[in-house]
Amino acid sequence: MTSTTLPRARSRSRFAGSGSVLGLVPFTAYVLLFLALPTVIAVGTGFFDGDGAFTLDNITALGNPVLLATFGNSLWLSALTAVVGALVGALFCYALIGAKPTGILRSVVDAASGVLAQFGGVMLAFAFVATIGIQGMITVLLRDRLGVDIFANGVWLYDVPGLILPYIYFQVPLMIITFSPALESLKPQWAEATAMLGGGIGSYWRHIGLPVLLPSFLGSLLLLFANAFSSFATAAALTSQGSQIVPLQIRSALTSETVLGHENLAGSLALGMIVVMVVVMTLYSLLMRRTARWVR
Repeated sequence: MTSTTLPRARSRSRFAGSGSVLGLVPFTAYVLLFLALPTVIAVGTGFFDGDGAFTLDNITALGNPVLLATFGNSLWLSALTAVVGALVGALFCYALIGAKPTGILRSVVDAASGVLAQFGGVMLAFAFVATIGIQGMITVLLRDRLGVDIFANGVWLYDVPGLILPYIYFQVPLMIITFSPALESLKPQWAEATAMLGGGIGSYWRHIGLPVLLPSFLGSLLLLFANAFSSFATAAALTSQGSQIVPLQIRSALTSETVLGHENLAGSLALGMIVVMVVVMTLYSLLMRRTARWVR
């Protein structure tokens, strides 16, 4: 390399480095405007009253039995739908092991999972009302043809239990998307080595397959929990009475401005959700680090 080409190479290297930094500007701006700033505002308002004075009343209000019950509803609903969605989604992934990655079946499943995982809100609520609502197609069919009334003990669809089926509806596709790469990371050589050593299919899954997949499965389970815990649109469209989960309680606090005698309670509720989400996503990150060793 001559003396003239060396400075040019260095200038191109510096330009490439500055270009990569500039490429992060849109993403950084997006994170700051739509993630960091709303989080700071939400957390900050929880420590101030309506006059702007610092107070801890909003934080202590989280100990109210009504709000504790709201967090409890969100936790059990998220945990239940995450577990069911993870198990059903994992079975789907296992059934697709033999399918070609570029085949029609795999392409259809991947495309459908990507769409259904984002299918929520008013559209999903309307779909369930139209099918299993009070006058839904399946409800009327079961009642008129088979004499089965699914709402004999109350209209559960518009209560917290009614959110279980809609949540599972988008949890299963999300599990397929997140867990499929882990199953694909299982190398055929591992099964061949187990067979050569005299082990069967049970030994392979007990000593190799399940230990390798467990961190990824738990990570996907935590991701599903976080997805359900933060969901709002479907619950808001389907649950018309009360604020029985945290996102709906935050909406109620924002629209009524005072809940249980405390202003800015929405900020303290958001802080509680953030604490839960930070714990969940920290555990998810740790599990994904361990899983990355096998996905390579």
